[in-house]
Amino acid sequence: MRPLALAVFPFFVPLVAVHAAQTLPAGQSAAEYRGWRSLRLDNGLVALEIVPDIGGRVIQFRLGEKEFLWVNPALAGQMPPATGLAPDGSWLNYGGDKLWPAPQGWDNDEQWPGPPDAVLDGQPHRAEVLDDGAAVRLTSRDDPRSGIRFSRTIRPIPNRSGVRFEATMTNVDVKPRRWGIWAHTQLDAAEKNGTGHNARMRAYCPLNPQSKYPLGYRVIFGGENNPSFRTDRDRGLVCVDYRYQVGKIGVDSPGGWVASVDGTCGAVFVQRFVYEPEREYPDGASVEFWHNGVGTIHAYNEDMVMPSDPAQNPFVFESEILSPLARLAPGESYTWRYEWFATNIGGDFEVEGCNEAGVIVEPLRASRTAAGWRLTGRFGVFARCEPYVEWRDSQLKVLGKSPLRVPATPLEPLLVKETMVAPEGAHVAALIAGNEVDSVELR
Repeated sequence: MRPLALAVFPFFVPLVAVHAAQTLPAGQSAAEYRGWRSLRLDNGLVALEIVPDIGGRVIQFRLGEKEFLWVNPALAGQMPPATGLAPDGSWLNYGGDKLWPAPQGWDNDEQWPGPPDAVLDGQPHRAEVLDDGAAVRLTSRDDPRSGIRFSRTIRPIPNRSGVRFEATMTNVDVKPRRWGIWAHTQLDAAEKNGTGHNARMRAYCPLNPQSKYPLGYRVIFGGENNPSFRTDRDRGLVCVDYRYQVGKIGVDSPGGWVASVDGTCGAVFVQRFVYEPEREYPDGASVEFWHNGVGTIHAYNEDMVMPSDPAQNPFVFESEILSPLARLAPGESYTWRYEWFATNIGGDFEVEGCNEAGVIVEPLRASRTAAGWRLTGRFGVFARCEPYVEWRDSQLKVLGKSPLRVPATPLEPLLVKETMVAPEGAHVAALIAGNEVDSVELR
């Protein structure tokens, strides 16, 4: 998070050598994206554009025609100068997704005072092609300020609309260092026609029922009463609506998932991770949300009034996940794993749950009719497959299977509207789409 995501830089940055141009195996290609030379990973469902030269960014993540990540139009195609900074020393905010150290702050040397960060964020990363083109590994330069080096391996998941990340932080200093890994993702929150913010841009993550925060989240920047952030205690969710009001919250979310929804088209961007309740997290949060927008915050040891001009303060919605803090001796490393998925739920719907198979919008329900059991629900799935209902007895033994009438794909919502005859003794109906999506007792 940087309180002001700069969008306009009145200068020309000369191009530098690009290290990504090379002959690559099937599934991966040296490509061009928005004027940059990129490494493209594509598994037939989702594609990533990776630009090593601009701070090791995943600059775009795509499901079908939907592009999820924000790209700074004022910097598209430009390469960083040798300093990794703008001529005035400010941040070159290219957009996309990258790794930062956490916590952020300006009080002592155990806080990361960026952005900017001339090394980790602003300078080229080394790119390596792994496993015959199945993955890419990015490695930063050694950063003397934080005392660390980042590397991460990016690997699309075969036959699924997902990507696995393995992020490693290494202490390159001569003294112990303690940081968390901050996966910082900037989502595009502009209306498709470009005239304003997307008021149907939303996000959901599990509320901690034993949260240390009275609101269920901690306000990090902005006002306590920002209407962009709320809790739904009945459903156990923290809910976020983009209103172009500046603010940031941290959530001690235990569920291991975040779902960001573009309600204009139903596209869903999912981040999944393993929550470790026994460990300490930066800012006391496993999930953080930042919204570009108007208003005032206190950061960089000063009060900052955000401009109302979208050219200077663009429509950006940040969905950020963080690792636990790791104390590293010199030369020691810590690795953290997380995943992305993408799906479509068919419109402006709320996400109530998430698992290995997909997201739950309207949970599976069953009602008895004269013709059998009427099953209904709405879901977004992470795999192309032939979905079916699995019938189980009270001991969860499988009694039989009934196929649904339509195939499932991440590109479209999975709508269940079926009347089926259950085998004798059936007690549970489970919806299977690659993995179990949801289940319901038959009563």
